[in-house]
Order: sequence, then C-alpha cells, then structure tokens
Amino acid sequence: MARILLLGESWFVYSVHQKGFDAFYTSEYTVGGGEFVAALERSGHVVTHIPAHEIATALPTTAEGIAEIADVVVISDVGANTFQLPPATFTSSVAEPDRVEALRGFAAQGGGLLMVGGYMTFSGIDAKARWGRTPLAEALPVEVLDRDDRVELSAGATPTVGASHPVVDGLGDTWPALLGLNEVVAKPDADLVAECAGHPLLVFGTYGTGRTGAFTSDLAPHWAPPAFLEWEGYAPLFDRTVRWLAGEELPPAAAAAHEVAAV
Repeated sequence: MARILLLGESWFVYSVHQKGFDAFYTSEYTVGGGEFVAALERSGHVVTHIPAHEIATALPTTAEGIAEIADVVVISDVGANTFQLPPATFTSSVAEPDRVEALRGFAAQGGGLLMVGGYMTFSGIDAKARWGRTPLAEALPVEVLDRDDRVELSAGATPTVGASHPVVDGLGDTWPALLGLNEVVAKPDADLVAECAGHPLLVFGTYGTGRTGAFTSDLAPHWAPPAFLEWEGYAPLFDRTVRWLAGEELPPAAAAAHEVAAV
C-alpha cells in the first residue's frame, strides 16, 4: 500500500456575535478530511496529514525530501500562497526554496500527485488559490482558469463516468450527487474519466515519470454531501486513485466490482 501525504484540509474561523448593543468574538480550529483519511487507512494506506498552517515549516523543500516520506501527495483546499510565501520570506525578505517547485519535481521524478477541489485549490474563490500561476500547473492534467472557478450546484448534480479507466472500473456509471466543483479544462493528452454538470470531475495524466490527477469537487463537506461520503464507492474510488497514482497496476473491472461489494 502507499504512503499518502495530505496537505491542507484545515482552517481557523473567527466569529463576531452581535447581541444588541454588545458584541463578542469566538475562534475555532477545524481539521477536515476525516472521512478521506479514514477510508484510506481502512484500505491499508499510511496517511500523514500536514495541516495548512504547518506547510511552511513541515513540508520538505526538495523533491527528494518529499519522496522520502510519501508515494502520493494530495493537495486539498489550500492555496499556493501558503507554499510560496513562508514566514521568513513574507516578513523578513529571506529567500527560501519554492515548495511548489519541489512538488512539481516530486511528480516529474516519479511521485504521484492529486489535487482535490475546494475554495482554495485550482483557481478558487476570487481566484485566490492561484495554482494556475505556479510551476505545478504544468504537472496537473488540467488547465487552471485565471478567474474564480467555482461552480456552485446547490440543487445537486450527479457525476457520470465517461471513459474506461482502471480507477473507476466497477464503480458504476453514476455516483451520488455533488454540490459543487472547480471549473477546469482537461488537457488534450489527459484521460477525462468522469464529469459533473458538464465539467471535468476526475482527470488523470502523466508528468515526467510520475502520475497526476485532479478531482475537482470536494473529498468532504460542503461540496461532498453525506450521501457521497456514505456511498459504498467512496473508499474504493480514493483507494484506487492513490494506488494508481503510486504506480500500481490495478485489477480489471470484475475484481474492482468485487472490491466495492466487499465494502
């Protein structure tokens, strides 16, 4: 099984409570992606999670350093600024290695890389995620738009599988509805495996000697509602995704269907 490094999926919330004349403040720290991590760990993978605020200090600064701790890197709901503006650079003008370039090199040298959708991946809300303006853009199997790329689907939209691929063999042609995704364009040489509301949802490609993927919706709420998280195909989908990205040759469709039935 694979060593998975999950980057992001954490946030701080500061709230103002207004009660007539008076107001007070509360703060909260949340770690997301629990369903994703649990699904991968049940499948036998080893998952290391570096939350967003620790990336600038905990993520290795070289491709070789990343390869020492991970077979597959998953970037979920954290923007490029977190990687390219470490505290020493932003506050003290001290040059530091570009961790995005390290991620690109990791993929080029044989690592697996998956970008998962959210308000701070791909282009993101108000285009603040800005991954399309980084060295990693050339490694992704999709083109990142240079604008706010959110597609909000509050009524829900059902994904459809449009092409045969070992990751989705046996998972069925339609999946539970999702509530949103990031709009991207699949690159000409990539495999567009699934779509949602007419937009790419799951895309795979190769870069250098590595494999890369894009899942443009969420792996957790809010875009991934309870029905998707509880779907019997959720764990096999991401288990097979990280295994393929790690370079594993996956079993044929009949064996994949058996995996789903066994969940």
